Amino acid sequence: MRVKLGSLGVAFSLLGLILVAFIAWPLIKTGISSRPGELWETILDPEVRGAIGLTFYAAAIATGVGLVLGVPLAYILARHRFPGKALIQGLIDLPIVVPHTAAGIALLLVFGRQGFLGRAFEAVGVRFVSSLPGIVVAMLFVSVPFLVNAAREGFSAVDERLERAARTLGAGPWATFFQVALPLAKRGILSGAILMWARGLSEFGAVMILAYHPMTAPVLLYQRFESYGLSYARPLVVWILITTLAVFLALRMVGRRG
Repeated sequence: MRVKLGSLGVAFSLLGLILVAFIAWPLIKTGISSRPGELWETILDPEVRGAIGLTFYAAAIATGVGLVLGVPLAYILARHRFPGKALIQGLIDLPIVVPHTAAGIALLLVFGRQGFLGRAFEAVGVRFVSSLPGIVVAMLFVSVPFLVNAAREGFSAVDERLERAARTLGAGPWATFFQVALPLAKRGILSGAILMWARGLSEFGAVMILAYHPMTAPVLLYQRFESYGLSYARPLVVWILITTLAVFLALRMVGRRG
């Protein structure tokens, strides 16, 4: 049965179309702004390919670390009440609202050469400034809230009675988690992982302050725009949009099948 839109539906549809156009127009304009020859010349540049590959690689590592650390925390937040729970949830959400340049400075104070963790890791040969670990740390900091929140919602949607039934039948806490809770919450976890990975790809401020080199795609784009202007940076923008959109859509399709 179809419901007539009426004046309310028409008005809301028009307002929605304005928002869709606001998002789509700049992307489409950017996509058609460069000639095929410019795009081909840009992708043949080893610096461009290296920056795009590094961005995908670092975001994948950050997402893997986020899964290992964030999924257990999400389960605790979904299943248990304890003093300070609201504070922890607020801290998890804080990187979303903190300006990412400020996040980069905060990370630099901890992971930089003068920071406690920076000195401790440098003693075993791991540096965060101007290195891949610094890029991963910056991406992890700004994007892990998306994973934790999505995973928490996934676990909250799982009926606790199913876990209690498994425990009654003799399953231990680890078996109950891995065989009941985790499989039933996997859609939320996978959705959060995709959002975290996508957010890591686009991170600029924290990465630039903490690491800068080697340059990720957003940092390289900024460097080229500042040094050579819009015409030189435009083809790189197109390639960033193409690669991120293609992989993001592929991951979303995998998530829906899961």
